[in-house]
Amino acid sequence: MAARVELFTRQGCHLCDDALRLLRAHGVEPQLLDIDEDPALRDLYHAWVPVVAIDGKVRFRGQIDPRLLKRLLR
Repeated sequence: MAARVELFTRQGCHLCDDALRLLRAHGVEPQLLDIDEDPALRDLYHAWVPVVAIDGKVRFRGQIDPRLLKRLLR
């Protein structure tokens, strides 16, 4: 069963673009959630985007470790 991956992002975030490319390179098409569309998400993740949650658990904030990502997606 494939992992459920969510990418919390915002417009104009180059690190978010990098995170999306990295996730796709690992065969993942994440659900994209723009934190600026939800005040609660903006308050929670404002300083941390991109944020990657895998199966409901936040695994990365700011940068993604490709080796750890690969291990988590197995």
